[in-house]
Amino acid sequence: MDARALPRHKPAMAPTPPIVRTVADLRDRVAAWRKAGERVGFAPTMGALHEGHLSLVQLARQRAQRVVVSIFVNPTQFAPHEDFEAYPRDEAGDAALLAQVGCDLIFAPGVEEMYPPGAATTVTVASVTECLDGVARPAHFAGVATVVTKLLLQCGPDVAVFGQKDYQQLQVIRRLVADLDIPVEIIGAPTARAPDGLALSSRNAYLNAAQRQTAVELPRTLNEAAQALRAGRPVAEVEAAAVARLQAAGFDPVDYVEVRGPEDLSRLGPGPLDVPGRILAAARLGPTRLIDNIAV
Repeated sequence: MDARALPRHKPAMAPTPPIVRTVADLRDRVAAWRKAGERVGFAPTMGALHEGHLSLVQLARQRAQRVVVSIFVNPTQFAPHEDFEAYPRDEAGDAALLAQVGCDLIFAPGVEEMYPPGAATTVTVASVTECLDGVARPAHFAGVATVVTKLLLQCGPDVAVFGQKDYQQLQVIRRLVADLDIPVEIIGAPTARAPDGLALSSRNAYLNAAQRQTAVELPRTLNEAAQALRAGRPVAEVEAAAVARLQAAGFDPVDYVEVRGPEDLSRLGPGPLDVPGRILAAARLGPTRLIDNIAV
């Protein structure tokens, strides 16, 4: 019989991962895996998942037998004028995507589960939060540090994966894990990008068609800046040229384009770069704030 005549069956869809909404249920699941001798990986997210998030899950899967993904839009890292209420939410769609990459469990708590009435503790990290987004969004990193500390203690994973697109956030998390002796390995995953180079972000959904075309100027500008730094041009000159290019493209305001040390985010320059660095940028297109960074 001609194989082409055989009936074609669609592969069975992977079942969506179970969802737990309380810390007690999360810990019960993790405890059962640990009793079986299995390593646990963790990928914290705010939902509205895209391929970048899925790559975090895949990387965690390489390091552990079980993977937990949290979905929680954390109110404490948003200022009153920011987009907490408008932030995209699609739990059912997120669960369907996570089924494709082998997620074992979704932790999707409500706000009162994460911040019960009377909660009064905040985690703050000095030094690495006192520049860049720490200036542009003054309350942001206290909210990030607090929720990540709670999530790591609630899940108790062996390894947790965070994307390098949020590079300053990654360094904040590395610092708090070291300072608080939290027994978890933190892995920074490479930034996932669209074919034209734009870093994948849930907030890209806010961009209209024209803004989406303009947005690609952000990674192009950073790559051009990196080439100029490698060619020996002074840091201050390269930063100023990058800001001007973004402004000319229509970004307004440009919060920063700065070259920083790759670990402590110390200021580098103003002369030619003679040590490894990271060039980081944040700028707005209409209502959408985009961030990106690349190694130099």
